[in-house]
Order: sequence, then structure tokens, then C-alpha cells
Amino acid sequence: MNFVKNRLIFMIVSTIIILVGVFFYITRGFNFGIDFTGGTVIEIHSDRFVEEEKIREVFDKYDSQIGILYSGEEKKDIIIKSTNDFDTSMITEIKYAIEEKIGIDRKAISSSSTGATMGKEIQRKAFISVLIAGALMLLYITIRFEFTFGLAAICGLLHDILITLSFYAIFYYPVNSSLIAAVLTIVGYSINSTIVIFDRIREELKIQPRANREDVINASLMKTMRRSILTTFTTLVAVFTLYYVGVEAVKVLALPLVIGMCAGTYSSVLLAPNFWFIFNKGNQPRTR
Repeated sequence: MNFVKNRLIFMIVSTIIILVGVFFYITRGFNFGIDFTGGTVIEIHSDRFVEEEKIREVFDKYDSQIGILYSGEEKKDIIIKSTNDFDTSMITEIKYAIEEKIGIDRKAISSSSTGATMGKEIQRKAFISVLIAGALMLLYITIRFEFTFGLAAICGLLHDILITLSFYAIFYYPVNSSLIAAVLTIVGYSINSTIVIFDRIREELKIQPRANREDVINASLMKTMRRSILTTFTTLVAVFTLYYVGVEAVKVLALPLVIGMCAGTYSSVLLAPNFWFIFNKGNQPRTR
């Protein structure tokens, strides 16, 4: 397969996904969770395990988009998060509804409200963290390789972040603090795979000094393809396992990791080398 000649196809696929995500973001926005919007947290200290379906039946009247977390021994303690800021009378009504329909004493139910200030602070620090990480990665790759390699790697990382956010906008997944942790993890994972491929390209440039960049990229990708696919596959097996058998708190972290790792592998193999090819003006004579 000629990865360079088909670069426009790879870029168009990503562009379409990102544009669809932008469309849904403009028309509907993100589904921000309580971490960003503020809301109400209700804690239920039950004497038995209560199925999620029963809890949602009670809350459908008040908020159909609640988040449910289980904790404690045998998952008896339940934490319910809602982006709605329920007043005292509404909280009382919910407690009576839980007592009536589930059979849990309302005295075992507590509630608290949270503001959106912390969410804004998290967003600001996450943005700064990504900028600092990107700048340091660009510096490191420029020193170890060259500036165009670093620029290509940063473009790949930007792609991974945009693809992940696009999926969240399209499918309206809840956006919470776990997504930020996942994005930072994705950035580190993706750059590792990209550096391995770039290192192979650098070696091929030494081995084939007279070969054009297109042939060098294709040869390098064929030699690293097996490693890239197997590494991603084994990691995804672990993350999928966490998603399917984990509790809600683990699932909200595993989901963006699955999306981001797939996007990261795609960008590392099919996009980043082609960005480097474009930044070096294609197959023009090499200066080194």
C-alpha cells in the first residue's frame, strides 16, 4: 500500500468526522456533566444493592440524564449526580419518591449542591496543561529529530483531541473531568507511537540516502505497522475490559481512551508521516 499517495483519503476521513462534530457542537453543544455545570449530588446509603434501572425510573421525572455511581461494600452506597440545581422542596419530593418506590428510608438519603466554578478552573488548567505538553513535545522532537517532525507530531496530537471531542459532540456523551484525564493520557500514548515511526523514518533516511521521501515513508510504515497494530490491540483489550466490567466511574474514563487510542493509532500511522511529507515539500530534493 502506498500510504503517501493515499494521504488525501486519510485526511478527508478525519476532516469529515471533525466537521460533523463541529456541526453538532454548534447546533447542540457538549453534554457537560456536573463537574462543569454544577448541580446536585444525592447520596443513598442503602442496606442492599439497588439496580440502576429502578433508580432511573424514580429520577426520569426529575432528570433523565443523571449519573449513577456505586461505592462501598457490595455496592450498597449510591451516588447520584444531576446537572439540575434542585431546591429544598424538590429534594424532599425526591426522597419521598425513593422511599415509596425503592423502599429506602429517606433518612438514609443526603444531598448537596455544587457550583460550576470548579469546572471552569478544571477547563482552564486542562487547556494550559495541553499547551505546555505540546510545547515541550515540540521542543523534544525538534532536538531529537528536526522541526518538521515536531510540527507533524503536534498536528497528529491535535487531530486525536479533535476526533475525541467530535465523538463526544456527535453521540452526546457526558463531558466531565474524566475526559480531561483521558485526553492527557491519549496525548502521551499517541506521541509515543508517532516517535517510534519517526525514528524508523530517520533510520531509513540514513540507509537509503538517495531514496525519495515517499519511498522512505512507505518502507518505514511497513516495518513498523505490525508493532503499531499489536501495541494498540493489546492496550484496547485491557481498556475494553475495564469498560464492560467496570463501574460507572471507570467507564467514563475508559470510553474516551478507546476513542482516543484508535484515533491516535490512525494519526500516528496514516497522518503524522504524511504531515511531515507535506511540510518538507513532498519529494523535492533533500537538503540532508
